[in-house]
Amino acid sequence: MKPISDNNERWEEKLKDLTINVKQIQDKLLEEILTPNLKTEYLQRFNIDRFDKELFKKNVPVVTYEDLKPYIDRVVNGESSDVISARPITGFLLSSGTSGGAQKMMPWNHKYLDNLTFAYDLRKHVVTKHVKGLEEGKGMMFLFTKQESITPSGLPARVATSSYFKSDYFKNRPSNWYYSYTSPDEVILCPNNTQSLYCHLLCGLVERDEVVRMGSIFASVMVRAIKFLETYWEELCLNIRSGQLSEWITDLGCRNSVSLVLKEPLPELADTIETICKQNSWKGIVTRIWPKTKYIETVVTGSMGQYVPTLNYYCSDLPLVSTTYGSSETTFGINLDPLCKPEDVSYAFMPNMSYFEFIPMDGDKRDVVDLKDVKLGCTYEPVVTNFAGLYRMRVGDLLLVTGFYNNAPQFKFVRRENVVLSIDADKTNEEDLFKAVSQVKLVLDASELILVDFTSYADTSTFPGHYVLYLEVKAKEGENKKQKKYLELNEEAFSKSCLVMEDSLDNVYKRCRFKDGSIGPLEIRVVRQGTFDSLMDFFISQGASIGQYKTPRCIKSEKAFEFMEACVVAKFFSS
Repeated sequence: MKPISDNNERWEEKLKDLTINVKQIQDKLLEEILTPNLKTEYLQRFNIDRFDKELFKKNVPVVTYEDLKPYIDRVVNGESSDVISARPITGFLLSSGTSGGAQKMMPWNHKYLDNLTFAYDLRKHVVTKHVKGLEEGKGMMFLFTKQESITPSGLPARVATSSYFKSDYFKNRPSNWYYSYTSPDEVILCPNNTQSLYCHLLCGLVERDEVVRMGSIFASVMVRAIKFLETYWEELCLNIRSGQLSEWITDLGCRNSVSLVLKEPLPELADTIETICKQNSWKGIVTRIWPKTKYIETVVTGSMGQYVPTLNYYCSDLPLVSTTYGSSETTFGINLDPLCKPEDVSYAFMPNMSYFEFIPMDGDKRDVVDLKDVKLGCTYEPVVTNFAGLYRMRVGDLLLVTGFYNNAPQFKFVRRENVVLSIDADKTNEEDLFKAVSQVKLVLDASELILVDFTSYADTSTFPGHYVLYLEVKAKEGENKKQKKYLELNEEAFSKSCLVMEDSLDNVYKRCRFKDGSIGPLEIRVVRQGTFDSLMDFFISQGASIGQYKTPRCIKSEKAFEFMEACVVAKFFSS
């Protein structure tokens, strides 16, 4: 094995090359992608008979997933990969979901895992430069797999992380600190996420003195793990005290592998953990149980930013490190300043991952530019051409150029396009919200109530977080009935509205809500009459134009949230 210093020097040279020679690497990469694929049905359609970058950009249109879906579906249903890709497609990656409720299925081959593994190795190097002493311990990482499905073609459809954890890349990973976890692989591969999470915690508690970093893919999972510990710490202590795993852990992989970690009764360790967990306040609980932890590695950008205050509370303000920006389409970039504040996270795009173009949000959207041509301070939507049959496909993220590392642009994630509510993997946009509220209107109408206006809020003050819908209603009769009276008369209508609302949201929401348990019951908060008129006055007082004012369909401002809360007269939850 090469000395760590030699490896660091090698990776530093690689990083320097990638971030200086951006144009050359991107142009060469596009040639590598296109040349084998010139005979594919998709590219033939646009008269691409040779590699020519300008011809490609002139003839091949910028598209959405829906434009490519008919071609992808043909491969899903058993046609040859060369409909879109000369390289064999070996499976499909499932995205978090679309406005229609169906998950996107991205064609996938092992080039994706090559890139992902490269990104993991690069981020290991970057973190090592900023955090010392990591080689002396293990990571307590809450990593999970989801059950896959088999498409009519016989190829698997999985989420990206499951594809990695079930691959030889993970099985044969290097034996260095970055890939050393307190949990055995069998716990990560366990198909039952509840049993897996319990075993992650148990192994991490048994090996508490070896934990130097902790994390999960997304911040919501990290919060969920802490809340799970809050519920199960007494049982976990019993397991540690007795040296025996709870009987309800029935997965054989978990039972056999965890028993090797939990080798014998450890009463003193159980006493220590019990003493810590029995204290009234759980503030700083992570550093009290795992005192050698140096940072938390998890995505805290985008919709995950809402979990930062909760993590700061439980983790004693340990650095929250967002290392990588990726999606089902590609890996995009690396955070080269891992110890920065969550609100300052930017990702340097790596030009060897995919061919990147950008649609400017601040100017003519037809003027699509290359990676090297983006401008500081401008906002863009990335467009991806990759090795698995996606050509000039819009990703749907909005990114702000915050700077450059050598010649490589650094982007801050701004938001998903048109997403208004998100707790976990769910992405509810304004159209989804209006469709669901239209069903609520029907319920209210049948109860002689009229919906005056509405807005929403993603409440993460408790875990799991949940959707909140603020409704202003009035009686159809037009009489000056007291609001309290008809609220009492129509409690059934509002409770039913909660159920109808949830039933109208997409499949990803329903999976998170009813299967994964990562979203709590939807809540309707009824506000007093006149609230939305007052809300308009509030925003105008804050500088909004009365001529351009539109009711916000999701409350983002803390002051606006406090205003709405002061107007709430009744609350109802989905059963």
